Amino acid sequence: MILHLRHYCLHQLRLFFIALQFFTRIPIPYWVGFDVAWLQQSSRYFPAVGWVVGGVVSGVYVIASHWWPAAVAVVLSMVAGIWLTGAFHEDGFADVCDGFGGGMTPERVLEIMKDSRIGAYGTIGICLLLLLKFVLLVSLPLVLVMPALLIAHPLSRLLSCSLIWLLDYAKLEGKAKPLAQHMSSNEFGIACLSVLLPLVGILWWHPIMMDRLIPALVLMPMAAFWFARLFVRRIGGYTGDCLGAVQQLTEVVFYLGLLAHAPA
Repeated sequence: MILHLRHYCLHQLRLFFIALQFFTRIPIPYWVGFDVAWLQQSSRYFPAVGWVVGGVVSGVYVIASHWWPAAVAVVLSMVAGIWLTGAFHEDGFADVCDGFGGGMTPERVLEIMKDSRIGAYGTIGICLLLLLKFVLLVSLPLVLVMPALLIAHPLSRLLSCSLIWLLDYAKLEGKAKPLAQHMSSNEFGIACLSVLLPLVGILWWHPIMMDRLIPALVLMPMAAFWFARLFVRRIGGYTGDCLGAVQQLTEVVFYLGLLAHAPA
């Protein structure tokens, strides 16, 4: 029994490291190894990777804010996040802007999103998204920026994960194919626990966010649901680019929700 439990825990740790390797530049231990089946199973820890990314960007913000103005600290934290993830999700958002902006048929939308080149819709979309993210973070009360950065990343990745759980995959090719074909309810439950349990601890440590979280927690699933409907209507499901777009958009919506409750 103990040996079985140890093997199970080791396998779960392996899946987390594989997800971490897929979504960030962070090197993982050599003993982890690799198997395509493990990569498919590791989607349950996609949101948990958000805690790592959120920890890094919030840490960069806190350190930088001791030396430079808040606006500079926000930019440096954004740079750190983009470097750490290799602009993985930002690239997906830009591809979705290009595909859904320029494609009239499902086949054409998927063809445009598969193209590695970025078009006018993608360029304009990603510039406006990053600008909005910057303005929102700079506009938040200083005491909220660090916990906001820490919480937004895992929550937005959890909502992105919900597309894997609920929708069909829209195409057979692309970088996300081995990772995101299907997620069982048990796997999605693990994903939820990996976000919600640490979140409870953070809110206990930083209760000032409690009253401000309500609009953010309402707006995020509404935004994810709206985009999920758009994806189903236009291409019949989701792609890896759609997952990245939902992560980016719900992250921004989280900051919008926090700011919406800020006093005038």
